[in-house]
Parts: sequence; structure tokens; C-alpha cells
Amino acid sequence: MTDNPLLEPIDWNGRWKAFQATRRHADDASYWDERSKTFSSADAPSEYVHQFLRLAAIRPGETVLDMGCGTGALSVPLGQRGHGVVAADFSAGMLGVMEGTLAEKGVTSVRPVQMSWEDDWTAHGVGEKSVDVCVASRSMAVADLSAALDKLIAAARRRVCVTLATGSSPRMDNRVFRVMGLPEDSAKDYLFAFNILADKGFYPEVAYIRSVRHNLFVSRKDAMERYRKMAAGAMEKLDEPQRQQALARLEAWLGEQLIAANDEAIRYAQDHGSLPQGHEGELLRLRDPQVTTWAFLSWDAGSGQ
Repeated sequence: MTDNPLLEPIDWNGRWKAFQATRRHADDASYWDERSKTFSSADAPSEYVHQFLRLAAIRPGETVLDMGCGTGALSVPLGQRGHGVVAADFSAGMLGVMEGTLAEKGVTSVRPVQMSWEDDWTAHGVGEKSVDVCVASRSMAVADLSAALDKLIAAARRRVCVTLATGSSPRMDNRVFRVMGLPEDSAKDYLFAFNILADKGFYPEVAYIRSVRHNLFVSRKDAMERYRKMAAGAMEKLDEPQRQQALARLEAWLGEQLIAANDEAIRYAQDHGSLPQGHEGELLRLRDPQVTTWAFLSWDAGSGQ
């Protein structure tokens, strides 16, 4: 403690926990087990994946822990390149989809492990300095960010690479909030991670990856209802006339945006488990797809205090 409050260290993880408490609770394994039923294969190689692997700069022959691997967006191409990969996720369903893809492609160097951020990693064979590189792609919606970062640092011999949101979650489209005249959803998770790492003595480098998201709808009514649910929390403080005005603005915007889905949007939905189930007839998409910018943080695992 000092007499000058400006010199007091900032508890970034404490602020992160307080911030997390105001947000939607992180999904549990059962949510992703159910979501996995809508995936036909692992995420197809996308521009996001290409950019992540380019920035990660994993060296030939290095081993990797892919924490929160999902259906294998990173693990599958890494395995195809000959890397030994521990592909960890808390959802058995998502791991099952990845295992099917690995078998289909004849990849044998990836070891699926059902493991959460809170588990004892050593019990799952992920001990101290057990891999060369740890990656966590869009998977750090955890209550204790500092502890999660510590686990990645402990497991990595050389390098750690993660991506975190720079603004709203991909499930929250800020265009909708602006159109409706509502406060925008803002996260900037990467700022917490950067400051936590800096306090630990690391020097994280930051780059940015833009990711395009295509949402499909079975009807205009379907689109209206899904975006109404998205904005429900932000509309709680509005009175009824204000709420109706906000919904009217949303309906007008969707009237301008909704068009017939093209092949690109349908392929995206198939690869990402977002294709509406049981649909018949033409699907709709937004004329302008949602774009999310991710912060790519990387650092030398041995450079901290």
C-alpha cells in the first residue's frame, strides 16, 4: 500500500470478475452438446482460421494445446500439418463432431480431451511445460481470466496465443442496438487480458482479425423474433410506447436488410452449426453480414515475472 492512490496496483482480474457478473452467464457443456447436433463437420477453413494460424507462427514439429477447441477449427488443420495436438473442450458433443472429421480426413496426431478451464489439467495429461504452444481461440469466456491465463502459461514451453472480443459478443449485433436506439453491447475483453498479462510481467503483442458472420432465417417473423430476444435486456427500462417504437425501427431495418440467402451464407451456416433445422423453402440472410473484430494476443511463455 502507498499513500498515493495513483501508485496503487489495479486489480484487473477483480474488475474482470465484476464485469463478467453483469454479462450473460457463460454457456455450459450441455448448451454446446446440444449445439453440436447442428454441426455437419468441423468449421471449414475460414479466413479467421487462416489469419489465426498465420499470426500464431507455430513452428514445424511443435506440439500444441488447443483449449476450447470446439469442433476442431484449429486442431484439424494443425493435425493435417503434422503437429501433435491436444484438443480440449468441455463439450463431449463438440469433440464427437471433431473426431468424426479427424477420422474422415485420416488425421491421427490430434488427441481429443474432454476438459474444462476449471479442471485439473494435469489429471488429463496436460502438465507444466507439456506442449510448445498453447492456443485459445474465442474460448475465454471464463469467470477467472487471470487463472485461465496462468494455466495456459504454465502448460506452454514457448508461446501462448489467444483471441478475445474487442467489442460486443458475436451473438450481439450492435447494428441492431443502434437501429433500435438502445445502448450498445460493449465488452472489450482483450483489454482486461492485456493488463493482467502486463501486471504479470509479460509483453503481449496485439493484432486484429476480422470475422464475418452469416445468420440465416426461415422468415421475416423468425428474424424479428430472434433480434427482439437479443435486445430484450436492453429494452427492460423502456416504457411500452418506447418499446414499440424501438421494435418498429427494427422491423423497418429488417425490411431493408433481409434478402434471399446465397450459397456462401448457407455453407457458412452448415459449417458453423447455425443452419435452421426443419426449414422448408427459401432461407433469408442480411444484406450486410455481421462483422466481428477479434484481438489476437500472443506472448513468450517464459518472459513473465
